[in-house]
Amino acid sequence: MDQTHLGRSGLSVSRLCLGTMNFGWKTPEEDSHAIMDRAHTEGVNFFDTANVYGFDAGKGRTEEVLGTWFAQGGGRRDRTVLATKVYGGMSDWPNDTFLSARNIVRACDASLSRLQTDWIDLYQFHHVDLETPWDEIWQACETLVAQGKVLYVGSSNHAGWQLAAGTEAARARHFTGLVSEQSIYNLLVRDIEQEVIPAAQHYGIGIIPWSPLQGGLLAGALAKSDGGRRSDERAQQRLDEVRPQLQRYEDLCAEWGLAPADVGIAWLLSRPGVTAPIIGPRTMEQFEGSLAAVGVVLSGEQLAALDEVFPGKKPAPMQYAW
Repeated sequence: MDQTHLGRSGLSVSRLCLGTMNFGWKTPEEDSHAIMDRAHTEGVNFFDTANVYGFDAGKGRTEEVLGTWFAQGGGRRDRTVLATKVYGGMSDWPNDTFLSARNIVRACDASLSRLQTDWIDLYQFHHVDLETPWDEIWQACETLVAQGKVLYVGSSNHAGWQLAAGTEAARARHFTGLVSEQSIYNLLVRDIEQEVIPAAQHYGIGIIPWSPLQGGLLAGALAKSDGGRRSDERAQQRLDEVRPQLQRYEDLCAEWGLAPADVGIAWLLSRPGVTAPIIGPRTMEQFEGSLAAVGVVLSGEQLAALDEVFPGKKPAPMQYAW
């Protein structure tokens, strides 16, 4: 498994990031532990979670599953670059949500307790908070960094101008600021190519794409559409909206002798500014299937063919101006 730096930082992370959103509620704890052990065996050292993950099993449950895995010892924590997030509400009380200094600091302590660790490698803002000034956000992060509880800070679901505003506010405080941005990015959803990626590249912020296969649509959905989780009405509607594109895509993948899921992830790995797509397996089989993508290198002709099927965005203002 190749490693790369996370944005402009000196931190080395694997080219695939293990997303743990399913752990503890869709994936049993024992199976989750096995997947994480296998990830280390395969050289995947970058794990992503969030304080709100757990859903039906309760918010915070996923972090607890990681915590019991770390507690087994054997160098598990030291070998892991651990990323978690803050923003989502952990209770009905008004100050347990968003990015106030109070919530950032208290949520960090709560995550550390659930994760059974002394530090978070990458602490991420799960969504933008337009009501809290950047100076307040950075004040809280500076405190956490000074205490050794957080090493790096990243964002998620931020616009390009918000990356710029946050970075400049951090620079004025002589603080490192953002080293990464998590955004939805895949062949079907390429909006961040207009503003977010150019801003991220300008500031040395690494892109961590989430939903790299658009909820499975880019994983051979047409061949799987006869049943299973794609049989519900909403999923079928999403499938029908992009059916012509997906048919051309799957035909190309078949012509190349490659699995559609591998092509979708390999395409992301070829994109400028991308650090590591997040793969979010529910089973060991799904995790093992994702590993093959790192060995796929798409040619210039193949990349051009994918652009014809899924047209990209030019950096603004070239996308819409003369």
